[in-house]
Parts: sequence; structure tokens; C-alpha cells
Amino acid sequence: MTWTEEEYVSYLAAERRAYAWVMRRYGGLTATAAGVAAVEWYPYEPPDAPYRGLVFHDEAWHWAMSAIHGDMYMVDHPELAFPCAEYRALD
Repeated sequence: MTWTEEEYVSYLAAERRAYAWVMRRYGGLTATAAGVAAVEWYPYEPPDAPYRGLVFHDEAWHWAMSAIHGDMYMVDHPELAFPCAEYRALD
């Protein structure tokens, strides 16, 4: 994927917001803890990083649900297989 620095930083911020929202809503984290978790999962990668942005291949919903319920969350919690309307309305 090729993007400008501005596009990358904007997308990174949006994914962090979405991840933190899921971690607060479904994971029970405080806003502060959810923000820290989001930055840890979505660290800034410099422009020359070989796989910069690879984490974006799945949306924040998936990564957060995996962190909360494990990689088989779609099997164990089929109601969470797809993002809810509130999540979709975030941006």
C-alpha cells in the first residue's frame, strides 16, 4: 500500500480510536487503558518500515475482539463476528 505520511497518520489515528472504542465498550477498559492498548497495538511505523501498515489488513473491530475473546471469537461469540452499527458510525 502506498500512501502519503498524512494519509498514514490519519488512518492510524482512526484505527486507534476504533480499537479503543471496542476495548472500552466490550473489553471493559477505562478510556486511558483503552488508549494505551490502542497505541500498543497500532504503533507508529516509520515510512521505511518494510511492512508498514500491515496491521491494517483487518479492521480494528477484529483485532480488539481477538484481544478480548481470543482468535476464535467468531466461533465462540458469533454475535460479534461483524461490527455493530455504533462501531460503524464512529467515523
